[in-house]
Amino acid sequence: MRKALLGIVSKSTSPLKTMMIFALALTFVCGDVASSLAARQAAIVVDAKTGKVLYSADANGRRYPASLTKMMTLYLTFEALAKGKISRNSQVVFSAHAAAEPPTKLGVKAGGSVTVETAILSMVTKSANDSATALGEMLGGNETNFARMMTAKARALGMNGTVFRNANGLPDPGQFTTARDMATLGIALREHFPQYYGYFSQRSFLYGRQRINGHNRLLGRIKGVDGIKTGYTRASGFNLVSSVSDGNRRIVGVVMGGTSGGSRDNQMATLINTYMPRASTRGGGDLVAKAGGSNPITALAKVLLPKHDAPTPDDKPVVAQDDATQDDATVAEDATVAEDSTAQSEQSEEAAPVVKTRKVKAVIVSAPQVATAQVVAAYAEPTPAPTPTVDPVNTASVPSGWAIQVASSPKQSEAQAFLDKTTKQAPKVLADASGFTIAFDKDGVTYYRARFGGFGSKTAAWKACTALKKKNIECYAVQQ
Repeated sequence: MRKALLGIVSKSTSPLKTMMIFALALTFVCGDVASSLAARQAAIVVDAKTGKVLYSADANGRRYPASLTKMMTLYLTFEALAKGKISRNSQVVFSAHAAAEPPTKLGVKAGGSVTVETAILSMVTKSANDSATALGEMLGGNETNFARMMTAKARALGMNGTVFRNANGLPDPGQFTTARDMATLGIALREHFPQYYGYFSQRSFLYGRQRINGHNRLLGRIKGVDGIKTGYTRASGFNLVSSVSDGNRRIVGVVMGGTSGGSRDNQMATLINTYMPRASTRGGGDLVAKAGGSNPITALAKVLLPKHDAPTPDDKPVVAQDDATQDDATVAEDATVAEDSTAQSEQSEEAAPVVKTRKVKAVIVSAPQVATAQVVAAYAEPTPAPTPTVDPVNTASVPSGWAIQVASSPKQSEAQAFLDKTTKQAPKVLADASGFTIAFDKDGVTYYRARFGGFGSKTAAWKACTALKKKNIECYAVQQ
């Protein structure tokens, strides 16, 4: 096709005809790009008890997340719920921008509102784009700022191959992720917010008198599947993240770039049936490090994911320059493609017979009432908390780059003592590292992290951490 077009151009003497031919050629090229992306499939299966990768195919390859994006929107929503910044009954007001998002959508008019719980249920079942945008605007002040928060959270969780540009996954050439990062996010949702994770197993809910069915057809079809999320655009192909529990085994699988909903589901089913028997039946329970016991840090720390949620800063984090540039997106997006916009999209993936239904009350606020309705700015800049008194010797110069954390204590003296003890236990491992303590506030209490910094890369930090573990010193790597 391209050769034929070039041949026509070479014979054409009219500038206008030449421009028309090049425009036609560009259309074919963009179509080829989108098709090639959809054809490139990626997949990963992770043992959710040990962090071991059981299967991987292009797991680090850059992909468009489509509606898998809503997993991060929900993560930040769960975080706000857990912190008490919002409640399930808080009203989510739909701006004109949110109301104008293309289908699939809940269909709330500009100025109307629903509860946070209704917005959550509409996202996990219908994959509602308008609800995702409205939640993003509520939590971040505006969707652009919320996208920065999403990317900052991704970095905190170790999702270094992901950049978010919006709250719903509608096409944006600067928004991308990897199968591995989506597996990390899937694990984090269960590990950090078990009290809300049950929403992902919801197969339908009642919105007023309307029953809204979900798109995840593996729920009820494959034993042990309890979520998480589907996604589709023409450029991304058919995506799916699945969490599966069977007895003492638990895995998270990701398939991206499926050619159809059915083939994607079948591929996931095959991966589950093949690799679930290979997952660990033990693994010690927790996947990642957590505080507890006499030792401030106990755990497996098999993947770069803190046991507890890494809090989103209330001062609205700014994306690093390398995250903000759209030069990272090396492939053009078909900007005319809308997420889940046709009957051939996730609308056709409605779940098979509904087993359980949750009924929620839809609250519509008319335009005149919006001015008096209480809108919760979950991450609005708060009144600055008093700066904790910290030993300047240890915190005046915090090393940049990668560090390893060995303890956390409410007493700085204890954190420093742990640093001294660790240095004596492993002098060769930490010969080029510098110990320091760093304060952080949680629920009004100041704690002190004991860390060793100065590592030039993630690999170097994890290598040192592995050496410490051989000396029975628990630790995990973190980027400063």
